[in-house]
Amino acid sequence: MVRLRLDLAYDGTGFSGWARQPGRRTVQGVIEEALGRILRLPEPPALTVAGRTDAGVHARGQVAHVDLPDDAPAALEWRRRRGAPPEAPADPATPEGVDERLPVLLRRLAGLLPPDVRVHRVTRAPEGFDARFSAMSRRYAYRICDAPGGGDPLRRHETLWYPRPLDAGRLNAAAAALLGEHDFAAFCKRREGATTIRELRRLDWVREDGLLVATVLADAFCHSMVRALVGSLLPVGEGRLPVEWPGRVLARAVRDSGVHVAPAHGLCLEEVRYPAPGDLARRAAEARRVRTLGL
Repeated sequence: MVRLRLDLAYDGTGFSGWARQPGRRTVQGVIEEALGRILRLPEPPALTVAGRTDAGVHARGQVAHVDLPDDAPAALEWRRRRGAPPEAPADPATPEGVDERLPVLLRRLAGLLPPDVRVHRVTRAPEGFDARFSAMSRRYAYRICDAPGGGDPLRRHETLWYPRPLDAGRLNAAAAALLGEHDFAAFCKRREGATTIRELRRLDWVREDGLLVATVLADAFCHSMVRALVGSLLPVGEGRLPVEWPGRVLARAVRDSGVHVAPAHGLCLEEVRYPAPGDLARRAAEARRVRTLGL
């Protein structure tokens, strides 16, 4: 078997999220179907992703892996030779004996996939790589326009228009109380057997290009966590709730009816970071352990 890493992006508007669902158009389903057709496999291969995004959420820096039989790309009529083909220069980290089939696979995907999902890079994954469990962190951005006249219509699929003005200073003051390792049960949809303990490393707001942008960085996120965090901060930003309120909700560690999940279309997965190749397997083993606070 050979494990391939796929770096990809998508506009989530027309998808029912990442995960494959019967009768629904999903990012995973579309890419798996394309791979199966290109490689002439009897069954579409299964993708493992770094972050399973919800319906309507976008991604600019998503990562996935797929395991294939080593002879699966025979239909690409590839051959091995030293150096990379002229149309696809080798990555500096690629060892000698470059697989010519990977640039061919990338081009075939570009021709077959719909325009709202793109695979930008396909590489052989290093030993121990797991797109989900080897990840050190995920970084999201949430984009809001609070201009009285509404947002740029050309960015309507990636930006939330908020009808009341927001104070970035209040947003940042409230966000500071949420940083660190906590039980984020108040901001997550619980799943059987899953922990809600996470380490939130960054949550801050800046104004750029006429938008208010939140950067949210953690080792991992539980279901709906980013959108719930943003949703808890917005009433603080407009002055409707005190700055201390999100911190109090966090401390109670139970879902609060006052926390409204922000709409999906303002959210984008921007980056997934991984450790050095020699630490991939160790990181994956750590991530598989169920955490408790203080451990």
